[in-house]
Amino acid sequence: MDDISLIVTLLTITVVLLSIVIIALLAAVTMVIMKVNSITKNIDAITTNVSAATDWVNPAKVFTAAVKAFRK
Repeated sequence: MDDISLIVTLLTITVVLLSIVIIALLAAVTMVIMKVNSITKNIDAITTNVSAATDWVNPAKVFTAAVKAFRK
């Protein structure tokens, strides 16, 4: 009877430890996903700014804007 009690105790400890590890892994994965989402938003803002800046490199865009400004 003592052996069964020892086995049950060891299995209980194992299950508790594995549960703690699983919860820690889920928390770590959630934090990584949130960080990746934040980085993705920053990259999206950067690409929007770069595309707006490169739009003004086009001479046709510059002259069109200048003509519209002088017509007003």
